[in-house]
Order: sequence, then C-alpha cells, then structure tokens
Amino acid sequence: MSGPVNNADKNSTNAFNYTDASDEQLLERFNFHGDTHAFEILIHRYEAPLFNYLYRYLGNRESAEDVFQSSFLQVYSKSDQFDSSKKFKPWLYTVATNQAIDYQRRNHRKTTISLDASYGGDDDESTGSLQDILESAEKDPSFSMDSAEQVQRIHAAVDELPDILKETVNLVYFEDLKYKDAADILQIPVGTVKSRLHAAMKKLAEKLTENQTSD
Repeated sequence: MSGPVNNADKNSTNAFNYTDASDEQLLERFNFHGDTHAFEILIHRYEAPLFNYLYRYLGNRESAEDVFQSSFLQVYSKSDQFDSSKKFKPWLYTVATNQAIDYQRRNHRKTTISLDASYGGDDDESTGSLQDILESAEKDPSFSMDSAEQVQRIHAAVDELPDILKETVNLVYFEDLKYKDAADILQIPVGTVKSRLHAAMKKLAEKLTENQTSD
C-alpha cells in the first residue's frame, strides 16, 4: 500500500501544509508518499467527533473506544480503496458505522423496531430541526427549560430511541451530514433516511413532553 519515504518525499513533506490540507489531500499524502504524519493528523481531526458519534451510537464509552480504533485500522488498511473523487468524511463514517454494526452483532445486540413508514408528504424536503422538537413540546404550558437543560434532555431522549432511528439522527443532526451522505453510510435510500428522521422527530417530541409533564 504505502512504501517508505525517500529523500525527495522528505523534501516535499517539509513544503506540505498539513494544517490547511483537506482530508482528501492528507489521505492522498499517506497513500502516495507513505506519510504517516498525514494519517495521524486525520486521526486527530476526527478523534472527538467520531468518538462522540460512536459513543452515541453504542451507548458505552469502552465500546466506542474499541470501535473507534478498529475503524481507523480499517481506514489504514483500506486507504487505497478510497475513491478520490468523493469526500473523506462520509467514507470514514461508513467504515465506522459498519464497524459499530459488526460490534453489535458480535455482542448479540439487536434493533427492536423496524420503521419504514413515512411521516409527512412525498414532496417534503425537510424533517425539521431539533429546535422544532422543542417548539412542539413547548406547546404544553408546563414545558419550561433553559438552554443547557434543553440540550441535556435532547441528548437523553435521542439515547432512548431505537438504534435504527438513533443512528440516523446522529448522522444528520449531530454530525451535520447531508441526506445523501447519511443514506450512503447506512446503505438505504434517501427517502428512508427522511422517513426515519420524521419518525425520530415525532418520538422525540412525544418523549420530551412526556418527561416534562412527569417532572
């Protein structure tokens, strides 16, 4: 895959701007020049966001750490399979999601719900935002939270979603991926991404209102 760095490569390494380089340029640097420093920068860039995604996905810090490591081992070993015409981030999250799914299978975790029904019309281009969920819940006169509490309760409510919905919410709302990128990662149609998000938004609004009225 990647060979040793010769003297010419060392000289080019000195001129390479690691800080401003794109993810794709860093991976190319690793693939064609054996530049492990470029790969280390990629790991550093995604250390927090990818770990947080896996932690939300798996619900366990130790599991997230294991899957994070296995994900980058996969990226390392299969970096030459990356399509340079595409973006690195969706590919990385595809690898990580597949690693998380494999981890769940090995530990006999199963999704307890299958939800393909769509909420909203076929021409609906938006599933709303997390703020929309709060606004929906706030229609109840007893609903009152400050900003910090809002964030905390949203995360708690997302954690209680079935895996099939939680992973979609995590990718679109917390990782800020486009519908198409999320669909590629989950290997489902864009329409299914939207229907799952509609279902998740409905469940979250209900859960937030339910929790508030029980306080």
